[in-house]
Parts: sequence; structure tokens; C-alpha cells
Amino acid sequence: QVQLVESGGGLVQAGGSLLLSCAASGRIVSRNVMNWYRQAPGKQREVVASITSLGNTNYVDSVKGRFTISRDNAKNTVYLQMNSLKPEDTAVYYCNTRIERYDYWGQGTQVTVSS
Repeated sequence: QVQLVESGGGLVQAGGSLLLSCAASGRIVSRNVMNWYRQAPGKQREVVASITSLGNTNYVDSVKGRFTISRDNAKNTVYLQMNSLKPEDTAVYYCNTRIERYDYWGQGTQVTVSS
């Protein structure tokens, strides 16, 4: 049973930082592409950042240079360091991975950036 549990969300002022964590069950993090998605009210869910099993990373243009995805294989945890936060980053952030064509999601963590 794959489980993903996010934490670290909260309320922060514009320009501030937050560190999101995604704790995964089993040895998922080291073997699979791990993604962070977000969904703002009234908008579609979008992928924010991804990291492959080889450590290659990819970001949506709107967060490049501000967000960093990383992982700790020993802790089976993926992180999203978010700096220089903007009000438009406000959303529920979800951890995701796809295994054998099935998508697994965490419960999400709310990030609110005030102006």
C-alpha cells in the first residue's frame, strides 16, 4: 500500500519561505519519479516540480529559481523548498507518484501567501 503524507504548509507573508515534506511508505522515493502538484481555488491542478530516480529535476516556469525539489532516500521523503513566495503561490500542494500506471496522491497541505 503506497502512502504519501505531506506536511509543512501554512500561512506566510510574500517574500517568505516554506519547506514542504512528503513522507512516503516503502522505498518509493528512490525508485520513482516524485512530483509536487498544486491546485489553487477555481484552477486546475498543475505540476510544480519533479525529481527522477537519477536526481534530475524539472520545474514549471513560474517557480524556477524560487523552488527547489529534493529527496532523502534514507528517509523516504521528498521536499519542496519554496523561497520568495508570492500570493499567486497560494494553493493546496500535493505529493504524487505514478507506479505501474496508477497515480498515488497525498492528502495535500495548504499554503497561503499573504500580500
